[in-house]
Amino acid sequence: MNFWHELARPIIGLAPMDGVTDHAFRYIQKKYGDPMLIYTEFSSVENICISGDTRALRHFTYDETQRPIIGQIYGHTPRYFWQVAILLCELGFDGIDINMGCPAKSVANNGAGAGLIRTPDVAQEIVRQAQAGVAAWQNGATLADCTNLNKRFAQHVAEKRRDLVEPFSERRPVPVSVKTRIGFDEPVTEAWISALLEVEPVAIGVHGRTLQQMYRGAADWEEIAVAAEVARGTDTVMLGNGDVKSMDQAYTYCEQFGVDGILVGRATYGSPFFFRGIKRQHQKGSQHAESFDESEPYANADAHFDIALEHAHLYEETFYAETRYHFLPMRKHLGWYIKSVPGARKLRQRMHQTSSAQEVEELLTEFRASAVETTFE
Repeated sequence: MNFWHELARPIIGLAPMDGVTDHAFRYIQKKYGDPMLIYTEFSSVENICISGDTRALRHFTYDETQRPIIGQIYGHTPRYFWQVAILLCELGFDGIDINMGCPAKSVANNGAGAGLIRTPDVAQEIVRQAQAGVAAWQNGATLADCTNLNKRFAQHVAEKRRDLVEPFSERRPVPVSVKTRIGFDEPVTEAWISALLEVEPVAIGVHGRTLQQMYRGAADWEEIAVAAEVARGTDTVMLGNGDVKSMDQAYTYCEQFGVDGILVGRATYGSPFFFRGIKRQHQKGSQHAESFDESEPYANADAHFDIALEHAHLYEETFYAETRYHFLPMRKHLGWYIKSVPGARKLRQRMHQTSSAQEVEELLTEFRASAVETTFE
């Protein structure tokens, strides 16, 4: 048993998104919405094993509030997955997810991400190696057994492990899952999901587009239903992903397309309360559930301003010590937070020019103290 099988159904989680789901964003989503599970941004196993630079681990920053948290990795070299699986176990992650869905050319053209759909034998071996790495760690393997990992990682991981609490500091089963797409240039859902099921990942998240589609067009939920049907009768949890815009839609899609849960991505941009709509069972199997009254005034402008500022400060605290720190990645979040605030067009423009949390605070103070129509419009 592991956390995947303990979660109430349907599972509603925050999808991994490169350049978005960093520590600060995940913290905010968990604090104000509380998704049932979350993933980190993906990190390259080749980069981790070859570079020797501890900055390669920046995506693996998290805190205890974010559990259950899954560390996501990608790559095309199976033996590196064995080593990075041990690394993630040492860092205390609840699960390990292998990205087989990224459509970026720089990833797929190297045979990683969604490029693995064309090489199912390599994809299977990657899952096996990650699973073997977890098993080796359970049996006592350490970073000293990972010949491609720089020794500096050991000190970094030791510092992280000091903050872990039981049972996350103990050697325990750490489940391996996969996040993928329905095909490369056309849907091959049945054959592809069947190949993945042969190596028994604990869960598979399926985005309803091919690699060629990138994020264009509509996600094909009929193909996601095919994936769910292929997995029926197995122990693998099936999650759908793509174009889910509300909690009501998430629950409807779970019933309509036969998945065990939904991963929500872009609908969470600037929406820290999105997951407040989750209906949680008091205990597994209970027919009683608590629900969130979405009419409550959580999504007002002041709340979004306060959270935007909190997010900016946390982003700064998290990454400021980095050698190449810059505030630029935070700006898109600021724009998303105030995208629906009336009269804030000029504020958004100025937000996109900020370089610190202090500048964000000054702009918000000015906006709140001034008449919208005279100062910003």
